[in-house]
Amino acid sequence: MTGQDWLEKDFYAVLGVAKDADAATVKKAYRKLARQLHPDQNPGDAAAEARFKDIGEAYAVLSDPEQRRQYDQLRAMAGGARFTAGAGGRGGAPGGPGFEDLFGTMFGGANGPGGRVRYQTSGTGGGAGGPGFEDLLGGLFGGGGARGHAGADLTATTTLPFRTAAEGSTVSLSVEGRTVNARIPAGVRDGQKIRLRGKGRPGSGGAPDGDLVITVQVEPHPVFSLEADNLRVTVPVAFDEAALGATVQVPTLDGSTVRVKIPAGTPSGRTLRVKGKGITTSKGTGDLLVTVQVVVPQRLSAAAREAVQAFGIATSGEDVRADLMADARR
Repeated sequence: MTGQDWLEKDFYAVLGVAKDADAATVKKAYRKLARQLHPDQNPGDAAAEARFKDIGEAYAVLSDPEQRRQYDQLRAMAGGARFTAGAGGRGGAPGGPGFEDLFGTMFGGANGPGGRVRYQTSGTGGGAGGPGFEDLLGGLFGGGGARGHAGADLTATTTLPFRTAAEGSTVSLSVEGRTVNARIPAGVRDGQKIRLRGKGRPGSGGAPDGDLVITVQVEPHPVFSLEADNLRVTVPVAFDEAALGATVQVPTLDGSTVRVKIPAGTPSGRTLRVKGKGITTSKGTGDLLVTVQVVVPQRLSAAAREAVQAFGIATSGEDVRADLMADARR
């Protein structure tokens, strides 16, 4: 964006807000217009796309307190007029102020106590160590190297199926009218933020571009969950399998199964570890964590009921709540 843009464009009118609108009002107006004019909502509409860029340009200035102050100050001094470099360096419409009038006011006045201020309109030097015209504009409009303004960071959200998040993927995001491809690493967690350097709003005057911060939302899976690089699954087992021991088939994320040995006497809630069957990331491969859930039958046949009663009689000498009572008295 050039200095002439600031002089010519009324960013308040572009967003439809008053000149004394607070930051919240400016942000609300921008978001409302951005939703209406977004290219995804207006495919093939060149006018809407141009307006979308205009409101983004206006918001970039008005949402930055320092840039807004400089913009207001310059337009107040300029009176909203358009400046051009005319003969003798005193551009402007007939009867209107030129560049020397404007900057003379800023730096001592054209004929006042500070004497006439001279500005060069070519090159970056001002001669004899003095500032050139581009140097002066650089301070106002973000040019001049170190005086530039870094681009603003932008945010985006993407929602991924559990399996895609676990395995990693590349997603395409629409960010202010442009498409950004983002690599999502394997094992990304729900709510995790990924920062893409230099993919935000462009900087000015040679300053760096802003970043794009992507928040990843991961859809839950009916069977699996993530714990760092480990994959967690809960496996139902019958009472006799837990009591006597068994080997059961457990699903893995790639669609295959793995055989897991359930030791005799395994209580409900115990977790068994299967090495190397978790998520593969740049740091390595995690494990499969298998939590045993002993299933209590809801209905029993007559024979099963007799068997359970016989089991109860055979183990009646054992108090399964003895430790609970002892610990409660501590």
